[in-house]
Order: sequence, then C-alpha cells, then structure tokens
Amino acid sequence: MTDVTRILNEIDDGDAQAAEQLLPLVYGELRKLAASRMAKESPEHTLQATALVHEAYVRLVDVELAQHWDSRAHFFAAAAEAMRRILVEQARRKSGPVAGGGHQRVNLSHVGPDIASPEIDLLDLDEALDRLAATDSRAAELVKLRFFVGLTNQQAAEMLGISASTAKTDWAYAKSWLRSEMSNAPRENQQL
Repeated sequence: MTDVTRILNEIDDGDAQAAEQLLPLVYGELRKLAASRMAKESPEHTLQATALVHEAYVRLVDVELAQHWDSRAHFFAAAAEAMRRILVEQARRKSGPVAGGGHQRVNLSHVGPDIASPEIDLLDLDEALDRLAATDSRAAELVKLRFFVGLTNQQAAEMLGISASTAKTDWAYAKSWLRSEMSNAPRENQQL
C-alpha cells in the first residue's frame, strides 16, 4: 500500500489531520495536471492552475462529505472530475448575463485578420460528456482524464486499469462521438 493510499484510508476513517499529510504527496502531480489543462484554456481565462488545484483538493478531502478512496488511481480520477466541474462552473459563470453573456471587449487598435483557432465550449463538452457517460462510462472517464487532467494515453490507461491499446481505441471512439454530438450543438466552432 502506497503512502497516498494509506493516507486516503485514514481520511476515509475520519482523520482530519491525514488531509494535511496528503497535500504534500499529491500537490506536485496535481499541479502538473492542472497546469497542463490550463495551458489549453484561452488567454482570457482568469483561473490559474494553482487555484484549480486548491479548489479541487478542498472538494476532494472535505471530511464532512463521506468519500471513500479505493486507491491512488481512484483519487486522481476523482481529481479529474473535480477539475472538470470547476472549469465547467467557471464557464457557466462567465457565460451568464452578469459576466457579459459571452461578449468580449475588443480593442479596435488590435483588430487584425481572424486567425484564431477554434476553442472547445466547455458547457457543450460537459453536456456531451454526460450523454457519452450514459452510453459508455469508460470512454467518458478516459476523456476526463486525458482532456481535463492532461494525462497521456498510457497514464490514463493505468488509472482506468485497461491496456494502452484499449485506451487508444476508446479515445478514438470518444473523440469521434463527441465531435458528432457537439457538431449538432448550437454553439460556435469546436475541436477536440
């Protein structure tokens, strides 16, 4: 049993001090995963990788909520889900009427040819992922680990307990399925 798994079991048993021991062991890895994910966000995104890690960590080790971690892999899969939810919540807040409803301020002196790359709309992706999870939960989990956490195919396969070739097949299927689903969505251009 690894130190992370042991500490997760202590947290599961209600040991509030165990959470303090866990952070130094997982922080570096969570920070790398969050930084990888945040690098894919638009430059206007206001959430920093450190803030994403801290918010996800707080949600994961909340002693008041009954959570059970079977393993290190289970913890990091939950971290991927927490990061996804945080990013989706932020996207929802930014698209609301108080935040400008998706409109952006443009400095006319900087307007040039439109060569911006298409971005994925996190709200559409979140909805499509929920639909994918209803038909193929493993493929949906793989997308969360690859897209939201930034794991490689091999790392995600290990987390899910499947072979790298199965993960590769699931990834190709999920990308194709999500492209199809999201192309029917009413929002702008999207690429996965």
